[in-house]
Amino acid sequence: MLLFSVFFSCKDNESQKKQSTLIKSEFLERIEDDYELYKPTEQIKAVLILFGGYPETVEDIKREFKILEIAKHNDIAVLFSNYNQKLWLEENEKHQLAKRLQGIVENNQLPTDNIFIGGFSSGGVISLLISNFIAGMKQFYIDPKGVFIVDSPIDLSALYTSSEKNMERNFSEVSMQESSWILETLGGHLGNPNDEIENYEDKSVFTYRSNHTSNLKKLKNTKIRLYTEPDTLWWKKSRMADYDQMNAYYIKKLSQNLKEQGFESIEYIPTYNKGYRANGERHPHSWSIVDKKKLINWMLKR
Repeated sequence: MLLFSVFFSCKDNESQKKQSTLIKSEFLERIEDDYELYKPTEQIKAVLILFGGYPETVEDIKREFKILEIAKHNDIAVLFSNYNQKLWLEENEKHQLAKRLQGIVENNQLPTDNIFIGGFSSGGVISLLISNFIAGMKQFYIDPKGVFIVDSPIDLSALYTSSEKNMERNFSEVSMQESSWILETLGGHLGNPNDEIENYEDKSVFTYRSNHTSNLKKLKNTKIRLYTEPDTLWWKKSRMADYDQMNAYYIKKLSQNLKEQGFESIEYIPTYNKGYRANGERHPHSWSIVDKKKLINWMLKR
């Protein structure tokens, strides 16, 4: 299944609440309940804000995406967010999150001229939606220079349809649990896309069946990277999933759609055999498909 490969199969990694700490060294480290920040004590060339997948906490992101050392080497501040468990953002949630991010940037004296936002799985959905919201609101001054997603479920209508197929197949226990939860969650809040597609268009990054991309229109001049690993053989063997049930299918379609609309700074980045969890498990739906050095170079390129 395409979204929550870590949701039902992994143990909860809820970390205990930590008191705010400020440790001065080569990097300043700030640990709060809702985020962790690591920033250079002197020059800051860029700011990277990261959102994890549906169940991921800061500790999970740091374990699966070891970006800190290379970020430190390149004078980049990294903000790990504990904001998760969202498949979409309501308008009030966008306001609250944007205000929170701006407050963190302001209170920690981070530069606002070279901010990048990215996320894995549902965290990528948050990254795109909040970036588009910030770019369209004059009250916020933390417009991202770039946004990236890592194998994210950008089409909620497709996610609903895929879950229906999985329930009919009854192939994998993980897939069945995941699909049942998705149908209950999406159906309960947005209805059935066959009858209420406008609800899905309103909340989704992209709705392929109606070619809807309005939730990205403010990012036309923003650099965007779309990472995915379209390993059709792995998904067929592990979940009996077809290509059009994979995140990769809709990510590629989105890339094509945006390019046709004149989005000149969008990159579709398919990978091969790079998806592995920190414990060594092979899984194309993983943070590891991102080449960290190339990501940093993309951030620093003016």
